[in-house]
Amino acid sequence: MNHSVQDSKAITDLNQAIENPSEWLTNALSVPRIEELIQVSDCNIKVYRWGNPENPPLVLMHGFLAHSHCWAFIAPHLSKDYYVVAFDHTGMGDSGWRDEYNEQVRVRDLMGVCEQFGLFDLDEKPFILAHSYGGRIGTAAVTKYPEKFNGLIICDLMIIRPEVIQANIEMFRPPGGARDPNKPNRVYPDYASARKRFILSPPQDVEVPELADFMAYHSLKAVEGGWQWKFDPRVFAKTQDNEPSWGKIGENVVKAPGRKAIVYGEGSYLFNHDSVDYVYELTEEFKTDRFPIIGIPNARHHLMLDQPMAFLTALRSILSFWRN
Repeated sequence: MNHSVQDSKAITDLNQAIENPSEWLTNALSVPRIEELIQVSDCNIKVYRWGNPENPPLVLMHGFLAHSHCWAFIAPHLSKDYYVVAFDHTGMGDSGWRDEYNEQVRVRDLMGVCEQFGLFDLDEKPFILAHSYGGRIGTAAVTKYPEKFNGLIICDLMIIRPEVIQANIEMFRPPGGARDPNKPNRVYPDYASARKRFILSPPQDVEVPELADFMAYHSLKAVEGGWQWKFDPRVFAKTQDNEPSWGKIGENVVKAPGRKAIVYGEGSYLFNHDSVDYVYELTEEFKTDRFPIIGIPNARHHLMLDQPMAFLTALRSILSFWRN
């Protein structure tokens, strides 16, 4: 296991990503973290850790084609009360690449990370905090291993009525569209050229522009001849493991055992005000308990890039209520 304290590296990367970064972001990135590569099922997984290992564990998972740096300015604040562990999904960020990616692989990676750091052996079981696609993985994990986790916070996972999805299929097409999984990522001649091609999915401007620059920088890597996206194109390949359709996600979330909460951007079109009504209708249909659903004003799908402090406040409130 290769590890080192990475606070100085984080600040170096920040200064390369952003010209004159704000004080609040610099302060957040100055909080010490440990950055390392571990192996799960013969594949490297990049892991970041903040805080005291004796605190209650909190596992963070990012969305599709993203990476753990979306949590880099949130996790330091949470690490005052929690042992925070974030990791890059295989085929994304700085983790290794596999021959195939599916929900079972993703859950296995999550369990492997938790096991290697002894998170299941602590007095309190891990909480999961998952954005977008990560929410699918979190839902599958708590459904398969309900005794292993203490609660699941899902952040702006696409939950839309199936009939609405069907009527607007192009708008709600799952991330990735029709990308060719066999086509290598393009190499751009320089970072500036690559940065211009960085687009959030779904596309949106952000309320804190420097955070988009920060995310773009960590989405790219220097290669021979220029700069290239980090993700493995094979993450777009269709799998044959009977993964649930996007129209079933709401039902799966509602049926998932244990404590749950949803936080969403009020300007998101992947989870909107009708989604709230739809989820609560599902709780009545399947006779399950209601759970908190909290909207963040002036935020869209990438809510941590729009309203990081409001988002953080919502997360702290949910976790504090669960612990008390």
